[in-house]
Amino acid sequence: MFKASAFEYRFRFLLHCVIYLLGFAAPWNYAIPLDPPGPNAHLWGILAANLSRAGVGNIACAFAGALLRTWGSAYLGANIVQSHTMHTAQAAPASGIVEDGPFRHCRNPLYLGTFLHTLALSLLMPRSGAIFCILAIGILQIRLILAEEPFLGAKLGAPYEAYCALVPRILPSLRARIAAGGLRPRWPQAILGEIYLWGVACSFAFAGWRYNAWLLTQCVLVSLGISLVVRGFVRKPAAG
Repeated sequence: MFKASAFEYRFRFLLHCVIYLLGFAAPWNYAIPLDPPGPNAHLWGILAANLSRAGVGNIACAFAGALLRTWGSAYLGANIVQSHTMHTAQAAPASGIVEDGPFRHCRNPLYLGTFLHTLALSLLMPRSGAIFCILAIGILQIRLILAEEPFLGAKLGAPYEAYCALVPRILPSLRARIAAGGLRPRWPQAILGEIYLWGVACSFAFAGWRYNAWLLTQCVLVSLGISLVVRGFVRKPAAG
């Protein structure tokens, strides 16, 4: 599998939005009907009809995704997370490697958090849209990771190679694989930077019990709108 292009990396936020939109719309159903018609054809409606308690796992995915991304962003910096270009962490020690928080357990906690968020969001989609979305987001995440790793290896050299040898790429280790580097987390900036995921997670927690997919979809859109406004106030990183 090839790494993401510079275009894909620069517009990764937009590409995620497009994939989610296609998952919700499932436009292929107009040509080849893959999903049953009706207001409860989405996975959330199927859960409501068959597994009334299964939504707990979905809420857990939403909160786990928000928590993991916020935890990682607190150490990496929300400005780096939202940058259109690749950077090393400006607040990192001399090695340039973030060795704190979730980065002691997993090299890509933010991408893992996004995937968990995708699992939660996919329940609001038609079945075919959910399958498409999960696969497409998974492939995009892997391509982005494969683009970042050579960049970081060229910038950071041997310390980064040693870090990669100790810390898993995606699936986190329960135990920290490296010693803490001493960075202080910047929680307010991180929470603001991930306000969209927290909005979605809270929507599932407080409105999910109604099993009303349209209500939840509206909450997702409101969360997205708020996050777009907030992103304008996050300071962009200097080139590096």
